[in-house]
Amino acid sequence: MQFLTIYTNLPSNRLPAMYTKYYGFNEKPFTLTPNPRFIYLSRNHKEAFAHLLYGINNHYGFIELIGEVGTGKTTVLRTLLGQLSENNYRSALIFNPCLTGVELLRSINHEFGLKSGSEYANELLEELNRFLLAENARGITVVLVIDEAQNLSPEILEQLRLISNLETENDKLIQIVLAGQPELSVLLDLPELRQLNQRIAVRYRLRSMTMDETRTYIRHRMVVAGETGGVSFSSSAVKLIHLYTRGLPRLINILCDRALLVGYGDEQRRISAGTITRAIREILNVRQGRRYLLALAGITALIILCAALLMTSQFVSSNGVTSSKQIEKTTGNVK
Repeated sequence: MQFLTIYTNLPSNRLPAMYTKYYGFNEKPFTLTPNPRFIYLSRNHKEAFAHLLYGINNHYGFIELIGEVGTGKTTVLRTLLGQLSENNYRSALIFNPCLTGVELLRSINHEFGLKSGSEYANELLEELNRFLLAENARGITVVLVIDEAQNLSPEILEQLRLISNLETENDKLIQIVLAGQPELSVLLDLPELRQLNQRIAVRYRLRSMTMDETRTYIRHRMVVAGETGGVSFSSSAVKLIHLYTRGLPRLINILCDRALLVGYGDEQRRISAGTITRAIREILNVRQGRRYLLALAGITALIILCAALLMTSQFVSSNGVTSSKQIEKTTGNVK
């Protein structure tokens, strides 16, 4: 009888507790919640962080961070906010920007500790301006981070441009980081937002992790969770994980968590490519039989295709020395 069939009636939170104890973990190593203790910064994440910090410290006004779903934008933003000392920075994070202009202004003022009860945008802006001038006089850099900015309407983005107009003769009073999915770039290309788009001086596109980074990422999370040698992933398993997830941290967490559950049911101490294949089948909710065989055939074709694309990208990147040096030169200026 299949393990998952046996434990179907148990609460979902009981299953992870079972495999964590079996493998010797203190807690689940692969979760979807952004726990700061599990933060792993790949080279790409570090470069993104360096670009953001560079734009903020040089008071460029607007900074843009673009990344596909699951690439780790929130991880980079939380790392950034964690590194901004309270002695030199005042920061605020707006995570749900689906607001009206007045609601957004009120939320911004609230995040900066301003008690704003006004219903009028001009009064809220005046209150924010007084705060920014006071912080500037103290030598404090004020940072506003807006996550999921692709959900902002053109009208709200125009409101943000007006906020950026709050400045002295020689300095921007607030640094605004716009982070979002690729749709944000499309939004900013609209003709009515050209003034805002022209003001974005620092841009960075977050990409997925490489094969080696995927391997290191998996190992890192297991060690943080208290791994003591009770389980390991084979080299072929890691390759399959990378190919299926395309190096996206969120998908890696989902797949590895399911693979450990499958491995626990089979009493396996070493997670193989076969275990990963079963985990993928369960995630895709494909049943045994003909559909299972078709799914395996599809997964195999996907692996072959991804391997070919990976080899091509590695060949191209190996010939892109100038581009890499340009990035290193940019990030090398960040102290």
